Amino acid sequence: MARKPTVASLFSGCGGMDLGFSQAGYKVVWANDFEPPACRTYEKNFGKHIVEGDIAKINLKSIPDVDLMIGGFPCQDFSMIWQRGGINTDRGNLYRYFVEAVKLKRPKVFVAENVKGLLTANKGKAVEQIAKDFASMGYIVDVDLYNFADYGVPQLRERIFIVGVRADIDWDFEKPLRTHTPDTYVSSGVALKGVKKVKLNNEHQKIADKTRRMLELIPEGGNFSDIPKNHPLYVKGMISHVYRRLNRNKPSTTIIAGGGGGTWGYHYEEPRPLTNRERARLFGYPDDFEFVGTIAEVRKQIGNSVPPPAAKVLAEALLPAFTAKVLTKKKASIHSIRTKGKKVSKSQNQLIAV
Repeated sequence: MARKPTVASLFSGCGGMDLGFSQAGYKVVWANDFEPPACRTYEKNFGKHIVEGDIAKINLKSIPDVDLMIGGFPCQDFSMIWQRGGINTDRGNLYRYFVEAVKLKRPKVFVAENVKGLLTANKGKAVEQIAKDFASMGYIVDVDLYNFADYGVPQLRERIFIVGVRADIDWDFEKPLRTHTPDTYVSSGVALKGVKKVKLNNEHQKIADKTRRMLELIPEGGNFSDIPKNHPLYVKGMISHVYRRLNRNKPSTTIIAGGGGGTWGYHYEEPRPLTNRERARLFGYPDDFEFVGTIAEVRKQIGNSVPPPAAKVLAEALLPAFTAKVLTKKKASIHSIRTKGKKVSKSQNQLIAV
């Protein structure tokens, strides 16, 4: 049996990306995250190899030598729904610890995940700088936008994967072909079939009677804007995506990690918020994956994570890199930066001196 490629996971959260890579035949040997509840979840499902603490205070040299490094550096400062500061903030600069870890450990491949907003943060300069920083470490870097529904996740969720292959590896990465099309997307109704029988993380949230009455006015697949404007429960100026109910015949819209009233995601049939197990189903987590924490803490863990089925598809596409020949010399470059299939980098092969 071939040796499993080894993985170090930075900014691992509860382990969605780690689970996908594990399912594809990798062995995660080290992980790190800052959030205690996420670390407890990770430890319960993967083992005690997670190091809890601020990445800025971790001795990066203590990370074991691995074949692959993965992680989703904090994304709030790049997100489309927050006031963005991008790489000009402390959180935005946390990616530099990922770059430093890659520089120190020299894995054959790295994978970094982030929000779609990274492509336009700092007027497009953020993603260019991040790609250049990784390429300067001696990697051929590919930045692309993925819709996870294209890979079997029952959720319309767009995220960036930054994939770097060490420049001396005789193998070229290509974005994996999608496994699903809009005609074959996994619907939320299919994803939630039989979910009521699952005990783990399936608690119902208490909601106000007013909220329940509002939801009763919103049809399946609708949102707050469907409440009649002359109705006493209608509030002028409310953004339309709040109180959004699932459509059982379509994938879920993006499930978010936090937010106040109206942002929890709501059942297509029953006038109530989704349970965390239902959220987990919409991310593709197996029912025996147990989350640790309060309802709000678990919601955050799920909403911040990478859906395991999408991570698994990417992990399988990367496997040939670990049996490829190692060359004596190869120039590093930014292979491409794309959004929806369109290159936004100035050059397909923007060479970086290494």
